[in-house]
Amino acid sequence: MQLDLFDTADLQQSEGSDKGESQRDEIYALRKELNEANYRYYVLNEPTLSDRDFDLKMRRLQDLEALHPELADSNSPSRRVGSDLSAKSGFRQLAHKRPMLSLANTYSEGEIRDWYERVAKDISYQPEIVCELKYDGLSISLWYEKGELVHALTRGDGTRGDDVLDNVKTIGSIPWEAGKDSPLKGDFEIRGEILLPWQNFDRLNKEREEQEEALFANPRNAASGTLKLQDPRIVASRGLEAYLYYLLADDVPYSTHWESLQAAKAMGFHVSEAIRVCHNIGEIMDFISYWDRERKNLPVATDGIVLKVNDLGLQRQLGYTAKTPRWAIAYKFQAEKQLTLLRKITYQVGRTGVVTPVANLEPVQLSGTTVQRATLHNEDFILQLGIREGDRVWVEKGGEIIPKITGKEATAGSDTGPAFRFISHCPECGTALVRIEDQAAWRCPNESGCPPQQKGRIEHYVARKAMNIEGLGSETIDLFYERGLTRNIADLYDLRQEDILRLEGFQQKATQNILDGIERSKEVPWSRVLFALGIRYVGETTAKKLARRFGSIDELRKATSEELAQVEDVGVQIAESIRQYFANEENQRLTERLRAAGVQLANREEEQAGGSDKLAGLSIVISGTFAHHSRDEYKELIERHGGKNTGSVSKNTSFILAGDNMGPAKLEKARKLGVRIVSEEEFLSMTGENI
Repeated sequence: MQLDLFDTADLQQSEGSDKGESQRDEIYALRKELNEANYRYYVLNEPTLSDRDFDLKMRRLQDLEALHPELADSNSPSRRVGSDLSAKSGFRQLAHKRPMLSLANTYSEGEIRDWYERVAKDISYQPEIVCELKYDGLSISLWYEKGELVHALTRGDGTRGDDVLDNVKTIGSIPWEAGKDSPLKGDFEIRGEILLPWQNFDRLNKEREEQEEALFANPRNAASGTLKLQDPRIVASRGLEAYLYYLLADDVPYSTHWESLQAAKAMGFHVSEAIRVCHNIGEIMDFISYWDRERKNLPVATDGIVLKVNDLGLQRQLGYTAKTPRWAIAYKFQAEKQLTLLRKITYQVGRTGVVTPVANLEPVQLSGTTVQRATLHNEDFILQLGIREGDRVWVEKGGEIIPKITGKEATAGSDTGPAFRFISHCPECGTALVRIEDQAAWRCPNESGCPPQQKGRIEHYVARKAMNIEGLGSETIDLFYERGLTRNIADLYDLRQEDILRLEGFQQKATQNILDGIERSKEVPWSRVLFALGIRYVGETTAKKLARRFGSIDELRKATSEELAQVEDVGVQIAESIRQYFANEENQRLTERLRAAGVQLANREEEQAGGSDKLAGLSIVISGTFAHHSRDEYKELIERHGGKNTGSVSKNTSFILAGDNMGPAKLEKARKLGVRIVSEEEFLSMTGENI
């Protein structure tokens, strides 16, 4: 199938000044749009264009720039690799040893044939081509020196990348040591892709949905966002995976790409089995056809096939363009989409009162599943697409696991129905909605009287990471709510066995399990109780930091906005949300009922006793292995005594807590910067902790 490019007839007839002015304007407009799209894709992880739309616009820009060489600009997106660098990332940026370029993309099998024939013509014979799956994740470059992993760089802008070493070290399939006994002599670079498997992606989005956080659109965005987090513990909990596919060194002792991949596999790297050496265009097309069907059964997201000349000498001979290698190309699968009828727009109310519009569709088959509903996100999204009830809309899945509407069919009869207007009152309780400042969201302010909000708060409260009360799923909570047994979280502690047993389907054992779980929740520490309260914007990590600073709910309630904002990661928005929560009389009554029930609203003595300000204001790096505590336990100790964990050594590092086998790169950096090295025993003495 040939790629549907813009009509290029006008490109052949550009003599007229009006035509030339129009094309110049289009060049500037495309550059601006593509630069913005690159920023949103690589830095914000909020793509505004589909891969196909981006590639079409890039091709159009390249064609126009070829017609107007007088408008050449080295900063044009056609000449630059998209960048994931951000000044606010908090990661050290390093130069790549070798440029990390993008691949030329095509959606056309015809263009794959043209590329293969062009390569064959350049070298005067048909080359072997290694065909691999194109994984839809975040590119990574791993550096090994003397067999030890010393850096892990993102693509960045192709010349520099963010060093996310500590986060990468949480990925179990990436060895910390490799290649010491290989012909590479331990010094090499290996590149690949960081991915979030579908199973972990589903789990993460389910957790985010429960917290009413924005869902990740696809695993690529989730993997990228995860790898740029500042807390490696959160990174570890999400379950990232890595597939490696390109081995590099100053003197590679292999003659083919295939041999280097087998060597990487032998060194312990996760190299995909879905690789084939193809000897002609027919074998290449068979490989593409097979994986276009079978990719749906893979545990990770893929969006195409990568073709590379196998002979490394030929790769060097063919060379590079300004931003892509001539010896490789990527074929991208068509995103699966269907046209269907938008029957009706309905609305859902979440735990925090945010109202989300939902498209109810004429059922349509996508990627083997029947799609009947798709989120419309918010009012601005609907207005931007210009859709309304009765339109025929495009629904797409492709690499996305969440169905999304990407546009509508523009026909002579469209846009005749009533224009879209967002509802003005809550569909559940009838309360007038309010627009959230600086956001595209509307919410219902009736926190205590809106059923979905109350039931959502109870679901959040009993969740595993909060109070961990088993046996109270969403259906049970719905039933208890409808029967008047639990209208808020405090009502849980008034439940009686006889009340539950009266309900249909409840037996003695299941009832007792629920009551036992509620009783055990009274021992949950204050930090988790604070998270369980469901204060807007106060997530699990923020709750821990707040509970460490404010040892009880009474201290937290009295805290001023300025005092709250002094806590790490607590900005103006979170501080204001906390103040509003405790200013609400209903919430005051609720927390007093929890206190009366025996819920822990303050740190226990043993929790309080272990804390201090001995490390306040200090930034500490942990390196090596330890005899008395684990690395995670030392991170907890640092935070408990007021310190801050950081991943890399810099001039701002206060000291390094060093165990056995400290990384040589960190040791060398510490020596150069004059950073103090503290032993395990010295640290325990410093903090007053027991060995």
